[in-house]
Amino acid sequence: MASNPEKTRTNLRPADLAREHGLSAQAVRNYERDGFLPSADRTPTGYRVYTERHARALRTFLALVRAYGHGTAGAIMNAVHDGRTDDALTAVHRGHGGLLRDRETLDAVRGAVEHLTAAAVPGDPVGPLPRTIGDLAHRLGLTPATLRTWEAAGILRPARDPATGYRVFHAADVRDADLAHLLRRGGYRLADISAVVGQIRTAGGTSALAATLADWRQRLDDQGLAMLNAAAQLHNYLVP
Repeated sequence: MASNPEKTRTNLRPADLAREHGLSAQAVRNYERDGFLPSADRTPTGYRVYTERHARALRTFLALVRAYGHGTAGAIMNAVHDGRTDDALTAVHRGHGGLLRDRETLDAVRGAVEHLTAAAVPGDPVGPLPRTIGDLAHRLGLTPATLRTWEAAGILRPARDPATGYRVFHAADVRDADLAHLLRRGGYRLADISAVVGQIRTAGGTSALAATLADWRQRLDDQGLAMLNAAAQLHNYLVP
Protein backbone atom coordinates (compact mmCIF):
# COMPACT_ATOMS: atom_id res chain seq x y z
CA MET A 1 0.00 0.00 0.00
CA ALA A 2 1.39 3.40 -0.94
CA SER A 3 2.21 5.71 1.94
CA ASN A 4 0.19 8.86 2.47
CA PRO A 5 2.49 11.84 1.81
CA GLU A 6 0.35 13.97 4.14
CA LYS A 7 1.57 11.84 7.07
CA THR A 8 5.27 12.08 6.20
CA ARG A 9 5.76 15.73 5.26
CA THR A 10 8.81 17.29 6.86
CA ASN A 11 10.93 20.40 6.46
CA LEU A 12 7.90 22.65 6.17
CA ARG A 13 8.29 26.39 6.49
CA PRO A 14 5.92 28.75 8.34
CA ALA A 15 4.66 29.93 4.96
CA ASP A 16 3.81 26.35 3.97
CA LEU A 17 1.53 25.96 6.99
CA ALA A 18 0.09 29.46 6.62
CA ARG A 19 -0.85 29.04 2.96
CA GLU A 20 -3.45 26.35 3.67
CA HIS A 21 -5.45 28.72 5.87
CA GLY A 22 -4.81 32.10 4.29
CA LEU A 23 -2.67 33.20 7.23
CA SER A 24 0.60 35.05 7.40
CA ALA A 25 3.81 33.24 8.24
CA GLN A 26 4.14 35.53 11.26
CA ALA A 27 0.78 34.31 12.58
CA VAL A 28 2.08 30.73 12.49
CA ARG A 29 5.21 31.77 14.35
CA ASN A 30 3.06 33.57 16.93
CA TYR A 31 0.92 30.47 17.44
CA GLU A 32 4.05 28.44 18.09
CA ARG A 33 5.33 31.07 20.52
CA ASP A 34 2.03 30.93 22.43
CA GLY A 35 2.14 27.14 22.69
CA PHE A 36 -0.73 26.45 20.29
CA LEU A 37 1.70 24.51 18.08
CA PRO A 38 4.52 22.24 19.27
CA SER A 39 7.96 23.80 19.40
CA ALA A 40 9.71 23.60 16.04
CA ASP A 41 13.22 22.37 15.40
CA ARG A 42 15.68 24.89 13.99
CA THR A 43 18.18 24.72 11.18
CA PRO A 44 21.81 25.64 11.92
CA THR A 45 20.98 29.11 10.61
CA GLY A 46 18.00 29.49 12.96
CA TYR A 47 15.09 28.89 10.59
CA ARG A 48 12.10 26.99 11.92
CA VAL A 49 11.42 23.52 10.54
CA TYR A 50 7.86 22.25 10.79
CA THR A 51 6.41 18.80 10.10
CA GLU A 52 2.99 17.34 9.41
CA ARG A 53 2.39 17.24 13.18
CA HIS A 54 2.60 21.03 13.24
CA ALA A 55 0.20 21.21 10.29
CA ARG A 56 -2.29 19.02 12.18
CA ALA A 57 -1.88 21.18 15.28
CA LEU A 58 -2.66 24.31 13.28
CA ARG A 59 -5.76 22.72 11.74
CA THR A 60 -6.89 21.64 15.19
CA PHE A 61 -6.32 25.05 16.77
CA LEU A 62 -8.19 26.92 14.04
CA ALA A 63 -11.11 24.47 14.21
CA LEU A 64 -11.24 24.96 17.97
CA VAL A 65 -11.24 28.75 17.53
CA ARG A 66 -14.30 28.52 15.27
CA ALA A 67 -16.07 26.29 17.79
CA TYR A 68 -15.08 27.73 21.17
CA GLY A 69 -13.34 31.06 20.59
CA HIS A 70 -9.69 32.01 20.68
CA GLY A 71 -9.21 31.88 24.46
CA THR A 72 -10.65 28.42 24.97
CA ALA A 73 -8.95 27.07 21.85
CA GLY A 74 -5.57 28.30 23.09
CA ALA A 75 -6.16 26.82 26.54
CA ILE A 76 -7.03 23.45 25.02
CA MET A 77 -3.90 23.36 22.85
CA ASN A 78 -1.73 24.49 25.77
CA ALA A 79 -3.16 21.69 27.89
CA VAL A 80 -2.54 19.13 25.16
CA HIS A 81 1.08 20.19 24.71
CA ASP A 82 1.64 20.21 28.49
CA GLY A 83 0.37 16.65 28.75
CA ARG A 84 -2.83 17.72 30.53
CA THR A 85 -5.27 15.84 28.34
CA ASP A 86 -7.93 15.77 31.08
CA ASP A 87 -7.91 19.57 31.24
CA ALA A 88 -8.22 19.79 27.46
CA LEU A 89 -11.19 17.42 27.38
CA THR A 90 -12.81 19.18 30.34
CA ALA A 91 -12.72 22.45 28.38
CA VAL A 92 -14.30 20.71 25.39
CA HIS A 93 -17.05 19.21 27.54
CA ARG A 94 -17.66 22.56 29.24
CA GLY A 95 -18.20 24.12 25.83
CA HIS A 96 -20.71 21.43 24.88
CA GLY A 97 -22.51 22.01 28.18
CA GLY A 98 -22.72 25.73 27.45
CA LEU A 99 -24.18 25.03 24.01
CA LEU A 100 -26.79 22.73 25.54
CA ARG A 101 -27.77 25.42 28.04
CA ASP A 102 -28.10 27.93 25.20
CA ARG A 103 -30.37 25.52 23.32
CA GLU A 104 -32.51 25.00 26.42
CA THR A 105 -32.72 28.76 26.92
CA LEU A 106 -33.80 29.24 23.31
CA ASP A 107 -36.49 26.58 23.68
CA ALA A 108 -37.72 28.26 26.86
CA VAL A 109 -37.82 31.65 25.16
CA ARG A 110 -39.72 30.25 22.18
CA GLY A 111 -42.22 28.60 24.51
CA ALA A 112 -42.64 31.77 26.55
CA VAL A 113 -43.08 33.93 23.46
CA GLU A 114 -45.64 31.51 22.02
CA HIS A 115 -47.48 31.63 25.33
CA LEU A 116 -47.51 35.43 25.36
CA THR A 117 -48.55 35.60 21.70
CA ALA A 118 -51.41 33.16 22.25
CA ALA A 119 -52.58 35.22 25.23
CA ALA A 120 -52.54 38.49 23.30
CA VAL A 121 -56.15 38.36 22.14
CA PRO A 122 -58.98 40.87 22.53
CA GLY A 123 -60.26 40.83 26.07
CA ASP A 124 -56.98 39.51 27.49
CA PRO A 125 -56.83 40.47 31.19
CA VAL A 126 -53.95 42.87 30.86
CA GLY A 127 -56.27 45.48 32.27
CA PRO A 128 -56.04 49.24 32.24
CA LEU A 129 -52.74 50.80 31.28
CA PRO A 130 -50.47 52.29 32.37
CA ARG A 131 -49.94 50.37 35.59
CA THR A 132 -48.19 51.19 38.83
CA ILE A 133 -45.52 48.92 40.27
CA GLY A 134 -48.03 47.72 42.85
CA ASP A 135 -50.60 46.86 40.16
CA LEU A 136 -48.06 44.91 38.11
CA ALA A 137 -46.68 43.10 41.14
CA HIS A 138 -50.21 42.05 42.14
CA ARG A 139 -50.97 40.83 38.60
CA LEU A 140 -47.87 38.59 38.63
CA GLY A 141 -48.15 37.51 42.24
CA LEU A 142 -44.79 39.08 43.07
CA THR A 143 -43.56 41.83 45.36
CA PRO A 144 -42.69 45.35 44.18
CA ALA A 145 -39.16 44.68 45.48
CA THR A 146 -38.81 41.85 42.94
CA LEU A 147 -39.80 44.15 40.11
CA ARG A 148 -37.29 46.74 41.30
CA THR A 149 -34.62 44.04 41.23
CA TRP A 150 -35.61 43.18 37.67
CA GLU A 151 -35.38 46.85 36.77
CA ALA A 152 -31.87 47.04 38.25
CA ALA A 153 -30.92 44.01 36.13
CA GLY A 154 -32.11 45.80 32.96
CA ILE A 155 -35.12 43.52 32.43
CA LEU A 156 -37.70 46.26 33.01
CA ARG A 157 -37.40 49.88 31.91
CA PRO A 158 -40.51 51.65 33.18
CA ALA A 159 -41.12 55.32 32.53
CA ARG A 160 -41.58 57.77 35.38
CA ASP A 161 -44.58 59.94 36.03
CA PRO A 162 -43.19 63.48 35.61
CA ALA A 163 -45.40 64.79 38.39
CA THR A 164 -44.84 62.13 41.05
CA GLY A 165 -41.68 60.33 39.94
CA TYR A 166 -43.47 56.99 40.35
CA ARG A 167 -42.77 54.12 37.96
CA VAL A 168 -45.28 53.74 35.13
CA PHE A 169 -45.59 50.42 33.27
CA HIS A 170 -47.00 50.45 29.73
CA ALA A 171 -48.00 47.51 27.53
CA ALA A 172 -44.42 46.67 26.47
CA ASP A 173 -43.33 46.74 30.11
CA VAL A 174 -46.09 44.31 31.06
CA ARG A 175 -45.02 42.03 28.20
CA ASP A 176 -41.41 42.10 29.41
CA ALA A 177 -42.51 41.38 32.96
CA ASP A 178 -44.66 38.45 31.82
CA LEU A 179 -41.75 36.99 29.86
CA ALA A 180 -39.35 37.48 32.75
CA HIS A 181 -41.81 35.81 35.10
CA LEU A 182 -42.11 32.75 32.83
CA LEU A 183 -38.35 32.41 32.41
CA ARG A 184 -37.64 33.05 36.07
CA ARG A 185 -39.97 30.22 37.02
CA GLY A 186 -37.89 28.08 34.65
CA GLY A 187 -34.79 28.81 36.69
CA TYR A 188 -33.07 31.22 34.33
CA ARG A 189 -30.68 33.84 35.67
CA LEU A 190 -31.54 37.51 35.62
CA ALA A 191 -28.60 38.28 33.31
CA ASP A 192 -29.85 35.73 30.76
CA ILE A 193 -33.41 37.04 30.99
CA SER A 194 -32.18 40.60 30.52
CA ALA A 195 -30.40 39.56 27.31
CA VAL A 196 -33.55 37.87 25.99
CA VAL A 197 -35.77 40.84 26.79
CA GLY A 198 -33.22 43.08 25.09
CA GLN A 199 -33.53 40.97 21.94
CA ILE A 200 -37.29 41.37 22.01
CA ARG A 201 -36.97 45.15 22.35
CA THR A 202 -34.57 45.21 19.41
CA ALA A 203 -36.89 43.02 17.32
CA GLY A 204 -39.82 45.30 18.08
CA GLY A 205 -41.98 42.90 20.09
CA THR A 206 -42.81 39.24 20.39
CA SER A 207 -44.46 39.04 16.95
CA ALA A 208 -41.31 40.38 15.29
CA LEU A 209 -39.05 38.07 17.28
CA ALA A 210 -39.55 35.03 15.04
CA ALA A 211 -36.72 35.98 12.70
CA THR A 212 -34.43 36.69 15.64
CA LEU A 213 -35.19 33.30 17.18
CA ALA A 214 -34.62 31.56 13.82
CA ASP A 215 -31.27 33.32 13.49
CA TRP A 216 -30.39 32.35 17.05
CA ARG A 217 -31.23 28.70 16.26
CA GLN A 218 -29.09 28.80 13.11
CA ARG A 219 -26.14 30.21 15.01
CA LEU A 220 -26.44 27.45 17.63
CA ASP A 221 -26.63 24.85 14.85
CA ASP A 222 -23.55 26.33 13.19
CA GLN A 223 -21.68 26.29 16.48
CA GLY A 224 -22.69 22.69 17.11
CA LEU A 225 -21.36 21.64 13.71
CA ALA A 226 -18.15 23.58 14.37
CA MET A 227 -17.76 21.72 17.67
CA LEU A 228 -18.17 18.39 15.88
CA ASN A 229 -15.47 19.33 13.38
CA ALA A 230 -13.19 20.59 16.16
CA ALA A 231 -13.65 17.34 18.09
CA ALA A 232 -12.69 15.34 15.00
CA GLN A 233 -9.59 17.48 14.42
CA LEU A 234 -8.60 17.19 18.09
CA HIS A 235 -9.03 13.41 17.97
CA ASN A 236 -6.86 13.21 14.85
CA TYR A 237 -4.20 15.28 16.58
CA LEU A 238 -4.25 13.29 19.82
CA VAL A 239 -4.54 9.90 18.10
CA PRO A 240 -2.83 10.27 14.69
